[in-house]
Amino acid sequence: MHSATKQLDGVYVINVKAFHERRASMEAQLLSQDMTAEFILDGDADELTAEVVSKYFMGDNLSANQMSCALKHIMALESIIENKQQQALVLEDDAIFSPRFNEGLRYAMEESPRFDGPKVIFIGCGGNFYTPKSLRKFGQHLYVGARGRFADSYIIDFNTAQKRLDWIIGNKISLPIDNQFEKIDLELGITMLWLEEPVVEQGSKAGLYMSALEKAPPAWLQKLLFSFEKLKRKYIYQLWR
Repeated sequence: MHSATKQLDGVYVINVKAFHERRASMEAQLLSQDMTAEFILDGDADELTAEVVSKYFMGDNLSANQMSCALKHIMALESIIENKQQQALVLEDDAIFSPRFNEGLRYAMEESPRFDGPKVIFIGCGGNFYTPKSLRKFGQHLYVGARGRFADSYIIDFNTAQKRLDWIIGNKISLPIDNQFEKIDLELGITMLWLEEPVVEQGSKAGLYMSALEKAPPAWLQKLLFSFEKLKRKYIYQLWR
């Protein structure tokens, strides 16, 4: 049942120490898939030092929470590089697995070798972005995307992680990590692959959790807006795309 998850070399979850509810939810989901993960707990907003901020960030566009989230992703990249992992899954703690999670993960890893060079596989529907129906082929599940699908759930190998990290060390972060990764990938020619159908939704976007990174409407309204956006982009737009 869980053969695909066993093929992963590592699983990392971006989590804030105080977010006990999110951690418990993620642990339950991981257990249901017979998975274990390393939770990235260090680097909370109240632990940021001037030295760390100076090393990795530039400008004043980011809040402490946004810098903390970015720093935790950097820590995940560093672990993937150190352990030379070829198929590592990075999740944010508000990721919600679909019932087809294991199946989608299997498709992603089976089709990954078809794409040469550095790549990152987005298994979630971040931003409610979907490959146009006219471009999809029967039996194919990975497609090259024109942009990133947010950083809530992605598979990456250590060589690609090293490219991202080298860029960050040389140029520093000035955007929210989702946007920064997209800029890095476009600049370095890292292929951004989208899994169709996605098997993860972002709980803070779907109204399950309040966003810790940006101002957001009440949970009920966020859920309504997310559902409408999903309906529009996943189904209505596909009628003529």
